[in-house]
Amino acid sequence: MNIILGSASPRRRELMKGIDIPFTCVSINADEHFPATLKAGDIPLYIARQKAKAYKSQLTKDDMLITADTIVWLNAQMLGKPHSEDEAKQMLRLLSGKTHQVYTGVCFTWFNRQSQSWDEYTLVDKTDVTFRELDEDEIQTYVERYRPLDKAGSYGVQEWIGYVGVTSMQGSYFNVMGFPIEKVYMFLRSHLSVCRQVNG
Repeated sequence: MNIILGSASPRRRELMKGIDIPFTCVSINADEHFPATLKAGDIPLYIARQKAKAYKSQLTKDDMLITADTIVWLNAQMLGKPHSEDEAKQMLRLLSGKTHQVYTGVCFTWFNRQSQSWDEYTLVDKTDVTFRELDEDEIQTYVERYRPLDKAGSYGVQEWIGYVGVTSMQGSYFNVMGFPIEKVYMFLRSHLSVCRQVNG
């Protein structure tokens, strides 16, 4: 089975490489708007499924597509990717001294040869992250030096701000990077083993 990672994120690509399962990458343009009634982990899961739907017509029966989306959730408010440096700084001010949640939704799409239909498996992972109080110089320095405009919540835990600002974490570190690779690996290991048994 050909594993396809539907993501332009260098972090997701790096994590996929780390589990030694061959894969290819594609970038997917999908509508990432979501119903206002959705909350917390339902939001990235909905968007991950939208990404899968946008690419599904290009899949062959030998492909498995993996799509994902990540959000930061603070006090019942979603923090997505900032549109400017000023917005990034404001997000970090909101996160300073507080505990927030990082949710990632993952969607697997493949053709089931037994049922002769397309199947889908989804999961949502959550990690609680606590920042100490960040001073204005730290926020300014991080945003201007690292320009985290492509990151939910305006930060990368694997960057300087994560080293100096995160005081505790409950859950998967890799989920905070944007991809709960442990759970992705466990599903792939299980599913690919089943496929080998079915196909002999």
